Amino acid sequence: MGLSVIVLAAGEGRRMRSARPKVLADLAGRPLLLHVLERAGALEPDRIRVVVGHQGDAVRAVLPRGVETVEQPHQRGTGDAVACALAEDLPPDDTALVLYGDVPLVQPDTLRTLVESGRRAQCGLLTARVASPTGYGRIVRARDGSVERIVEERDASADERAIDEINTGLLAMRTGDLATCVAELDRDNAQGEYYLTDVIGRVRADGGRIDTVHPAFSWEIQGVNSRGQLAALERAWQHHLAELLLADGVTLRDPERIDVRGTVTAEPDALIDIGCVFEGEVHLGAGVEIGAHCVVRNSTLGANTRIQPHSVIEDARIGADCQIGPFARMRPGCVLEQGAKVGNFVETKNTSVGRGSKINHLAYVGDATLGDGVNVGAGVITCNYDGRRKHRTVIEDGAFIGSDCQLVAPVTVGRGATIGAGSTITQDAPAEQLTLSRARQQSVPGWRHPADREEDD
Repeated sequence: MGLSVIVLAAGEGRRMRSARPKVLADLAGRPLLLHVLERAGALEPDRIRVVVGHQGDAVRAVLPRGVETVEQPHQRGTGDAVACALAEDLPPDDTALVLYGDVPLVQPDTLRTLVESGRRAQCGLLTARVASPTGYGRIVRARDGSVERIVEERDASADERAIDEINTGLLAMRTGDLATCVAELDRDNAQGEYYLTDVIGRVRADGGRIDTVHPAFSWEIQGVNSRGQLAALERAWQHHLAELLLADGVTLRDPERIDVRGTVTAEPDALIDIGCVFEGEVHLGAGVEIGAHCVVRNSTLGANTRIQPHSVIEDARIGADCQIGPFARMRPGCVLEQGAKVGNFVETKNTSVGRGSKINHLAYVGDATLGDGVNVGAGVITCNYDGRRKHRTVIEDGAFIGSDCQLVAPVTVGRGATIGAGSTITQDAPAEQLTLSRARQQSVPGWRHPADREEDD
């Protein structure tokens, strides 16, 4: 039996007070909708169909290849949205899984259980018991404990509002049965909309069994209707990610002060100080130490490497036993081999740094290849851009670059060469020699500062 996923993403989300569609609001570095699609994709469905409406073009622009879309011309409720998706000829014997673009964190295991429930019974329904059910539809059960119907809060009596089991909106059932039920919906309710929740009553009226499943975590079923809810869900998710890192043997100085906007994998005894942000795919080797307030994006850090506070590392591969920062910036394309050092207020870009080489402080090294055992002094700049093209600087093993030098690319500094401080190097420097370019120093006898001369007048 195939699986078709329907994701409802047509709403405007007025309470967000945003010019962008609600489903494109950012959670942990990605739009809400992409979180939903990632988790749905983990089930390996035959198709995923997203129902778009408000600013549909903006929503389509972020969708991965292979995801289908269908338009809901008028926002007339969740039942109408599902009807729009079903009108595009989904196989009637498939299982249809209905998800919401603003409920981003339902975990794949929960979704699998829900799909299995929808295949066993006429309908599988995701419900949860919550301390504060205000705003949710309530699950009304018969005396035998079976689900009888769902009542929306605006339509509920006082006794029904006291029920603490709520409807999450997520359900799974045979596509043909879902289409039949949706076609029979009406708008006889407080909002004048076609409620998908009314499907449950119709299944029950036809004698069908409704199985309920429950999420492992309360945050799985939290939707986003306001910026306050978005912020609360962000912190709940970050707390969960922090717990996973702790379970992997990572020390977090404060689990409440870490932000993961992607995926972090780590080996035991890594340490992360407060205020760090991780984006994209990041791997930390055993014993890595990340100082306070660092940003690491799409990078791999080798064992026992130490990142000092306030450093930014992007699209880099860092070997073992390296030292970076404080206040260092590594732009995309950098590779540090074992034991290399990039110190305070150093910026590198598209540069490889060999084993044991050092760029200790106050330097810019871009589009460069440094061999092993190179020393780059303070204030050194590789002049890599001529206004049209980038050029490469090569510094071979064991070379020593004195402070305040400019290496005008393309240029090569030979093995074991020394560049005298304050030099501007425009031609290749030979190996094992001192190369320097300086104006001759002069002292002018009897010279007096103009201010001193004015006092004599």
